[in-house]
Amino acid sequence: MTHAPALWCVGPGRAELRPGALGEGVTVDMLYTGISRGTERLVFEGRVPDSETDRMRGPAMEGDFPFPVKYGYCAVGRVAEGALAGRAVFALHPHQARFRLPQSALTLLPEDLPPGRAVLAANMETALTLLWDSGAGAGDRIAVIGAGVLGALTAYLAARLPGAEVTLVDTNHDRAALAAPLGCGFAAPDTVPGDCDVVFHLSASAAGLATAIASAGPEAVVLEGSWYGAGTTQVPLGGAFHSRRLRIVGSQVGQIPPARAPRWTHARRLAKALELLTDPALDVLISGETAFADLPARYGAILSDPATLCHRIRYDAPQDAL
Repeated sequence: MTHAPALWCVGPGRAELRPGALGEGVTVDMLYTGISRGTERLVFEGRVPDSETDRMRGPAMEGDFPFPVKYGYCAVGRVAEGALAGRAVFALHPHQARFRLPQSALTLLPEDLPPGRAVLAANMETALTLLWDSGAGAGDRIAVIGAGVLGALTAYLAARLPGAEVTLVDTNHDRAALAAPLGCGFAAPDTVPGDCDVVFHLSASAAGLATAIASAGPEAVVLEGSWYGAGTTQVPLGGAFHSRRLRIVGSQVGQIPPARAPRWTHARRLAKALELLTDPALDVLISGETAFADLPARYGAILSDPATLCHRIRYDAPQDAL
């Protein structure tokens, strides 16, 4: 047995189940994967920039950008053999019914973390990195522009800083329902509090970036965590931008921030992200679930639906390898 059913993006807006290589190492039967809507939509539409094809390659990815490519990185499975047999683990792996990875690439779930919520781990790891890169601290007035999964998790973490005043901002008023469970406030873009100490921009839009810059106070940090793919965006650097001495800081989860690199490893950061997911309040970020067999037919609609937060893929039973 060398292959198992996997989701492949085979052309702009087209996905199929095709054989995916099992790989080498410990066998894991998939329980759930999560769709990372922003990144996977860029892959599905063939919009990965030529300059980023190497950096965008995920662990266990097959094929080459733009197509065909087996992609994804939010996987939760149950180990089928060896010392960890029967244990639930998180791994960076595409949507595939069964796979093998070295044991060192598998991270055990905390005992009090349900596997169905653990699909948020990659996004939580990114949110933790954004918080580190921003320098946000206790008592800060913080705005998070963009209430997708990453924005919501960033707001959740920021709201746990002692005394922090955190506002989640989105054009979709339905996202206001997320604020209370996450411990923060909600505002439409035209009512964002001004003079913020830190502003996170996570909407991947020029309008959102303009809102982020407008809501930043003097000497404040605007943390740009959006991923635009091959696109470009306008940045409003006129007006009071320079007189307020604002800083726009880029952040990317591929590296540990320099101030923490001497102590933190990728493994330590991922383990902490899983630990941070044990709060049941975060179930509000799971916006739907689809059986793996039905995924090719529904993938495009899930990615294009603005209501999608984290859409979970369910693997009902181990499927035969090919």
